[in-house]
This record gives sequence, structure tokens and C-alpha cells, in this order.
Amino acid sequence: MNRFEGSGFREAKIRYLDGDYQILTSGSYVVCAMTGKQIPVDELRYWSVARQEPYVDCANSLEADKRAGILPNQSRG
Repeated sequence: MNRFEGSGFREAKIRYLDGDYQILTSGSYVVCAMTGKQIPVDELRYWSVARQEPYVDCANSLEADKRAGILPNQSRG
């Protein structure tokens, strides 16, 4: 299925779990919590279970963890 079929071109509502996610409301994309970019659901690879946020890539996921202050041995600079 491509992004214009089935669930329509709208934002999905997702519950983020450890290593998986559960689609609560079907849609074709979610919005990155850091950049605001749309992420096609079939390309979603990065999220925070604790904050229930999706991220477009690893770098934005890491930056979100830094901002939350949850990385060990993190120095503020």
C-alpha cells in the first residue's frame, strides 16, 4: 500500500512500545517531535517510549534524549 491508499493521507495516532508500536488510529504518517517533519508510518524507526514521541532519524532521537537530560555522563556545554 502506498501513502495515498487505504488509511488516507492523515496523521496516525500511535502508542510507542519497547521495540514496537501500536497503531491506535490509522494514518499514513506521524510528525517528528523535534523537526515537525512528516514520517511515513512504514519508515518509522525511532521513538521514545517514555515521552511517546516519534523522531525522523537517530540524530534527532539522540538530541531529544540530550534535551531531556537522560544520557549518562552527559556534560552540559
